[in-house]
Amino acid sequence: MLRIYGRFALRRTGQAIVVVVLAYLFTFVVISILPGDPVTSTLRNPDNGFTEDDIARIVAYYGLDQPWYVQLGSSLGRFVVGDLGVSLRSNLPVGTLVFDALGSTLSLAAAALLVAIVLAVVIAYGTQFLPPRFGQGVLRSLPSLFLSVPNFVIGLLLIHVFAFGLGLFSMIDTETPWGTFFAAVALGIPVSAQLAEVLIASLDHESRQEYVAVARSRGLRSGALFLRHLAKPSALPTVTVLALIVGELLGGALITEAIFGRVGIGTLVESAVASQDLPVLQAVVSLAAVVFVVVNLVADLAYPLLDPRVSVGPSGRPAVSASREDPAPLLREEVGIV
Repeated sequence: MLRIYGRFALRRTGQAIVVVVLAYLFTFVVISILPGDPVTSTLRNPDNGFTEDDIARIVAYYGLDQPWYVQLGSSLGRFVVGDLGVSLRSNLPVGTLVFDALGSTLSLAAAALLVAIVLAVVIAYGTQFLPPRFGQGVLRSLPSLFLSVPNFVIGLLLIHVFAFGLGLFSMIDTETPWGTFFAAVALGIPVSAQLAEVLIASLDHESRQEYVAVARSRGLRSGALFLRHLAKPSALPTVTVLALIVGELLGGALITEAIFGRVGIGTLVESAVASQDLPVLQAVVSLAAVVFVVVNLVADLAYPLLDPRVSVGPSGRPAVSASREDPAPLLREEVGIV
């Protein structure tokens, strides 16, 4: 079994590497066909302070005087060895610029993901155990409402109420804990809708099972029923959704940073687009592709380990085992169902 899982892991890792390389190639092609000449617009811009020697060195480094396929080969070679190039605007290593901006963006995305998970769990729990007269139906409609409201609208509303109205944080310095919290709330609310939808559907399915009805009839408290037996089988489908929303979190983080005036990858991309700093743009897009692929790879590799119903067959593909369909064997034993 370990050998089969090893083959599955190697195959998925190889597929992930191919996807990253294809994403890099696609990004290079798309950026290369954009209108404009970076040599003229950036390197020869007197405001950037490049000398003729600097321009000649950068042109030779990127092969900007060579055909596109030569540039593509040299660019892919540098990417494979971890060389992201030099910024055409600041003449600094792109890796340094991305690393300096990445911390703020990752902290915002991580905080937003935490907000989304907590909000989704609270909503899903309420739809199962909150009495109808206390707003159970309202909770079921919240994911649709959250999905229909863009995060920049939520961000502007939070800024108006909590920054300008209540003064909890300043728009001059939004890197404070309160500023990060409200930026994470603006980013996390739309993301929580997808998690809540999947979690509610899973809980609805599990709640209709026979063992749950017997457990309820025997007086098992709602909290214990949820935490000990319903949470794990219901949360497993959200692992896939979590992996899929990472890209949305990164994209939303760029918009949220712009609204809240935070320094991060968003501001780096904004300045790179304005100055046609192609190496920075390509590095950021490629980095986003790498993060998305790695997170999905981790989810795929973890799923057979987390869910006993999923096994890796001899072909190396994950599949649901028909002999292991029971999602809560401990509870079945506990309530006496065989």
